[in-house]
Amino acid sequence: MRRSKINEDIRPMSEFRTGISSFIKKIHVTKRPLIITQHGKGVAVLLDADEFELMQDKIELLQDIQTSIGQIENGQGIKHGEAKAAVLGRIKK
Repeated sequence: MRRSKINEDIRPMSEFRTGISSFIKKIHVTKRPLIITQHGKGVAVLLDADEFELMQDKIELLQDIQTSIGQIENGQGIKHGEAKAAVLGRIKK
């Protein structure tokens, strides 16, 4: 997902309501989120569906990495050589 451009990607709710389809087309083309405001405060973010899915994948990967780091720190990991030997042992069978 690309970063928002403050002058282009922050719009009030009233403007969003009158041009929903054009805003949906814009986020699909630019791949940038649209921040919708109400009374001058951010209340919602509109994302392209593909960009949202990519963002979820990245978050899941980061969570998996964090879990792995915790497991290694708690002594639950195995050394590379041991893992390699186990995998190669399974392949040769």
